[in-house]
Amino acid sequence: MRKPVIAGNWKMYKTISESVETAIALKPLVANANHCEVVIAPVFTSLKTVADRLEGSNIKIAGQNCAPEKEEGALTGEVSPVMLRDAGASLVIIGHSERRQFFAETDGMVNRKVKAAVTSDLTVILCMGETLEQRDKGQAEQVVRGQLEGGLNGLTASDMSRIIIAYEPVWAIGTGRTATPEQAQEMHAFIRRVFAQRHSEDAAQDLRILYGGSVKPDNIAGLMKQTDIDGALVGGASLKAESFGEIVNYKR
Repeated sequence: MRKPVIAGNWKMYKTISESVETAIALKPLVANANHCEVVIAPVFTSLKTVADRLEGSNIKIAGQNCAPEKEEGALTGEVSPVMLRDAGASLVIIGHSERRQFFAETDGMVNRKVKAAVTSDLTVILCMGETLEQRDKGQAEQVVRGQLEGGLNGLTASDMSRIIIAYEPVWAIGTGRTATPEQAQEMHAFIRRVFAQRHSEDAAQDLRILYGGSVKPDNIAGLMKQTDIDGALVGGASLKAESFGEIVNYKR
């Protein structure tokens, strides 16, 4: 049985004090959420403070990105996976569409980051998804397959226990437009089939695949009813404790 994951990506929002305020407000709202794993990804500057304030709770901390090198080096402005763990993170988001679009991250760079993260004992939320133009041209599956295979290239079978996939159609991120539960299910099932072909059916059945893209309290239940949707990577609706708490506590 795959345990769902509801993760909140705070992107480049919230100062340290604002992050702590939101985290503390969220804590009692999700304290009884035993049906899923709860994750938040604050900005780097807030990670340690938020992690300390949430110690002992059921809320896990994720970094929003990491360097392609495991520990340290002459990479000005980067944060290594080991540093993320030191700050209290147990997961990291890699390959988000905004990183690919605005910072020119290729599948090769994403793959280097994934390898660095899993060898540092971080669980990776590996993001992938097509643009509206690619979907309209019938290229959605081709694009997602390429991102999946490129991102996981060279990983071992044991590494797969530290991989979570997040399917985020780019056209649905921050637009208010959400893929229908049926559209999301279709792509999630495709990702699971491709993963099974590359690894094994057992590994594919264990793989958790999250949906991301304008997830809100009023659409989470419909998404979570789909066979191959194992949770959500939430953007804007995770910035307020109340709305994120509603998403975590979706009606099952």
